This record gives sequence, structure tokens and C-alpha cells, in this order.
Amino acid sequence: MWNEANKLDHPQSKMKTNRSIPAATVIPVLIYPDVRAAVAWLSAAFGFEERVQIGENHRSQMKVGDGAVILGDVRHDRRPPRPSESTHSVMVRVEDARAHCERARAHGAKIMMEPTDFPYGERQYTAEDFAGHQWTFSETLADVAPEEWGGITVTAE
Repeated sequence: MWNEANKLDHPQSKMKTNRSIPAATVIPVLIYPDVRAAVAWLSAAFGFEERVQIGENHRSQMKVGDGAVILGDVRHDRRPPRPSESTHSVMVRVEDARAHCERARAHGAKIMMEPTDFPYGERQYTAEDFAGHQWTFSETLADVAPEEWGGITVTAE
């Protein structure tokens, strides 16, 4: 059972701070054929901010809101998605999905799904970046209980 007493003993509350890694709990690592080009494109199209550059074209840590993503270079078995293949999608919360979509489109993002309102209280759109990674951007429209649209609350936060 999750409650305030348990929350204090959760391993995350004991995590040490390290300026060499993003503070986010979950950090996707995505592979790009050109890390520097990816930094420039993700900054322009999606509004991400670079926080740490590692090597000339090896890795980059990017900030997005209170989250993070790491961009890695192609080497050994690390490869970006193949054309017409989706192995993952990263979801990012934004304040205005329509405006964000137009910014992404203006910078060449392939819009896979236009901004759409869903019964669970979110407006979302999906875009593919220049390397084939899929991103879903989500704007909260209303606080909706999962039971109102067919979900089941398993653990209250």
C-alpha cells in the first residue's frame, strides 16, 4: 500500500544528486546518426535544451520540462529506428499541443497524428523526428478519473 509513510522510505527519496546525470527518474536514451544535428533539430522543433555535451558527437543530455532524454551516437549494436518501424514512443507533456505541433511541423517533423482530444482529459499529437523516433506530446485539458473513461485506478499517487 502506498501512503505518505511509505513514500519517505521509497528509494528515490534517498537518491543522491549528481550534476553529471539528469535528475529525472526515467531517462530514455535514443540513438541518432548525428548527435549534434539531433541537438539542433530537437531544440528548434520541440523546444528541448541541451544541458551536457559529451564528446564532439558522442552523446548529449537534453532537458525537457522536468524530464530529460539522452542522445547517443551510432556504434556497435546501437542504431536509430529503421524506416517504417516503431519500437518505442516517448511521451512529453506540453502546455499547448496545437502550438507545439505547428512549431514541430514548421521544422520538418512528420506529424503522424494531428492534435486530438481524448476522453481521458488529454489533447495529444504524435510526431516523427528526422531520425525516425516517435514522440507523443500531451496537453492536459481536464483532471479525469480513470474510471470515467474505462481505466482502473490500481495505485493512488
